[in-house]
Amino acid sequence: MTRRVALGQLCWPEVSDRSVTLLVPLGATEQHGPHLPLDTDSRIATMVATRAADRGAQDDSPLVLSAPGLNYGASGEHEGFPGTISLGHDALHLLLLEYGRSACRWADRLVFVNGHGGNGSTLVSAVQRLRYEGRDVAWFPCAVPGADAHAGNTETSVLLHFSPDDVRGSAVEAGNVAPIATLLPQMRSGGVAAVSANGVLGDPTGATAGHGAAVTDALVVGLCDAVSAWAVDETGRLR
Repeated sequence: MTRRVALGQLCWPEVSDRSVTLLVPLGATEQHGPHLPLDTDSRIATMVATRAADRGAQDDSPLVLSAPGLNYGASGEHEGFPGTISLGHDALHLLLLEYGRSACRWADRLVFVNGHGGNGSTLVSAVQRLRYEGRDVAWFPCAVPGADAHAGNTETSVLLHFSPDDVRGSAVEAGNVAPIATLLPQMRSGGVAAVSANGVLGDPTGATAGHGAAVTDALVVGLCDAVSAWAVDETGRLR
C-alpha cells in the first residue's frame, strides 16, 4: 500500500500517537511578471514540500507529512501590480505563531518551507518566538546559489520543469537585471514597480526545463537532508 504523505488526505487516527514532522509550504499571491502565474511562490514551496515528503515515505523514518499550503504572505513590495494580495507583516506573524502553536500540539517537529523571500524577516521572528516557547519549529528557504531575484531565469525554469502549461511563453521578456542591492533604495520607497515596469527582476529569456529540474532536485534533496540532520541555527533556519 502506498504511504500517504499529504496531511489533508489523512484521517485523525492516522496521525495519532505517531512521531510526525510537518512540512508547511509558505508562499504568496503576487505578480510574477507577464509570463508566470500569481501563485508561483506557493507552487514552488508546495512542490518542494510534497516531493520531500514523498522521498521520506520510501524509508521507515518518522512520519513526514506535507501540509496544505499557506498561500498568502507579506508581498507589499508587489502591490503596484494587479493580482497581488498581501497580508502584511503583522498579520503574517500572528498567522505563523498561531499555526505553530496549534500544529505542535500533535506534531513533534514543524518546518515552514518558504517560497517567498519577502516573508523572511517575519518568518524568522515568528519561528524564534515559537522556539522560545519550547516548540521544535524551523524554516527552510526555497533558494539556491546564483538565483536571480524575481520571475527571472530561476523561477521560470522551475515552472517550465513542473508546470510548463502555465508559463506564458509568448510573454517572456527580461526585466531589470541590475544587482538587487543597487535597487533596494528605490524599492523601499516605491516597490518593485519603481524599478521594473513588467515586474521582472532578472532575465527569464534563457530559462529551460532542464535547469528547472536541477534546481528542483537540489531543493528537495536539501530539504530532506536538512530534516534528517535537524540542525537549527540562531535564526531558526534548518541547515
